Amino acid sequence: MTITHLVTHSGGFHADEVFSTVVLTRLFPQAELVRTRDPQWLVPAEGRVIYDVGGDFDPARNIYDHHQREAPVREDGAPLSSFGLVWAQFGRDYLRSSGVPEAHLDEVHDGVDRSFVQPVDLVDNGKLSPGEAGALQAMTLPGLIETLRPVFDDKDPEGEIRTFWQAVGIARAFLEARVARSAAKLRAAGMVAEAIVAAGEGRILELPTGMPFRPAVVKAGADQLWFVVTPRGPEDWTLGTIRKFDEGFENRADLPAAWAGLNGVALEEASGVKGAKFCHNGRFIAAANSREAVMEMARLAVDDALARGVV
Repeated sequence: MTITHLVTHSGGFHADEVFSTVVLTRLFPQAELVRTRDPQWLVPAEGRVIYDVGGDFDPARNIYDHHQREAPVREDGAPLSSFGLVWAQFGRDYLRSSGVPEAHLDEVHDGVDRSFVQPVDLVDNGKLSPGEAGALQAMTLPGLIETLRPVFDDKDPEGEIRTFWQAVGIARAFLEARVARSAAKLRAAGMVAEAIVAAGEGRILELPTGMPFRPAVVKAGADQLWFVVTPRGPEDWTLGTIRKFDEGFENRADLPAAWAGLNGVALEEASGVKGAKFCHNGRFIAAANSREAVMEMARLAVDDALARGVV
């Protein structure tokens, strides 16, 4: 079926239909957006996708509302908004159009659903209050999107549709970034897995570039790894620690206390490594001007941790 019209309600907008619009306009760029309460438009018909309005949910007829009695819910009973309904139906096609490999499709789809779509669903259905964010309430994504709505005495007849499209543009940037980050984590996981094999029983994980690495390290059970070496440029290499837990800042092993807060010559003298450039006072990252220098710092950091009884 060729989709010619995307139909949602007029009036004040919320995050759920804004994000639904992001997905649907990506997949059906030639379709006309119709924001209306006209009952004639809210009846399923060939070429229409109706969402967040219409009082029905039926993917076979392309209508995705959640305001009716006995509205659809997730398997765990959590309510769905139009975003959750549209993502379940069209999310994988959206990811394909974004270049996500087929092998990663389900994992990215489900990850975005859990961490990005479901919170919008819960807020829209009143099951999660932005007030739980405290002083940051107005800075939550649903809150920021709603601040774009016209103020009550804005009499510009085009103001509503203009601000709606502004909200869609902002929402599009966030959704695209979230998808890109999820897809990148899966690409990184494969590269980290190879680096873990190369590290063997050693304490140092060397990666070809900066990337998310801790999830793959944990998944591989590579508890022997303490430090990570990555290049940032031809004369800029970093030595970092690996956190023990997802939350907090405790590391498997800290960098040597004698290096803390030193730069340049002072760090070279303290470490004995020519080319050592910097060590953070928190002892979780250091830098050097060459691979040779940073690897020597890594070896010294391992020796220091062993001497301190780190296991």
